[in-house]
Order: sequence, then C-alpha cells, then structure tokens
Amino acid sequence: MKKILIAEDDAILLSILADSFTQEGFEVIKTKNGEEGLAAALREQPDLILLDIIMPKMDGVTMLKKLRQDKKCLAIPVILLTNLGYNREVEEAMKYGASDFLVKANWKIEDVVAKVRERLK
Repeated sequence: MKKILIAEDDAILLSILADSFTQEGFEVIKTKNGEEGLAAALREQPDLILLDIIMPKMDGVTMLKKLRQDKKCLAIPVILLTNLGYNREVEEAMKYGASDFLVKANWKIEDVVAKVRERLK
C-alpha cells in the first residue's frame, strides 16, 4: 500500500482528497500546515507528497526546502497544489525538486489521483 502525505490547510479539500485516496487503496497522512507536514514527512517517509503552497505556520515552499535537507527525503516526489498559476513560488519549489504542480481550480479529484498514480509508477 502506497503512502501519500497531504499538506493542505483547506479542511474540506483535505478531507475530500484524503477520502478519495483512501478509497483508491492508498494510506493517507493528513496535515493542515507546513509544520505538521514536515514533521509527518520526516517521520513517515511517504511515497509521495501533495503540498499546498500557501499555508499557515509554514508555507509549502519552505516546507519543501527543509524536507530536501534530509537525505532520506530527497527522492520523495512532491506535487504542488496551488490556487496560483505558474509564479515565483511555483518556480522556486520546482528548483527544490517538486515534480509537478496542479492549479486547484483546473482539476477534478480523479485527475489528481491519476497524476499521483503516474508519478508512483
């Protein structure tokens, strides 16, 4: 069973994503900000991280930078979730090894599941 960490501060979206991935047979770790996300990622070593960029306590770009400082976390694929298009934050996160990004308004849950499955092949 593949383990997905979702770091998302929108409680409704976090719940929808978690439920969808659980139904698809994934183990899901839910976190609601960058601090929780980083701690869970270091502890749990997920197979993939879905990471919101704009979150309280620690934003997604900062979380990704800190995550990449741990050698065990260098290879974890990270897909950014953003309300923004390709911008400075997305560009910076891509430099730190984010593998892709999804603009929240442009996708359906099935698309996110398909993108995650593609990355985990």
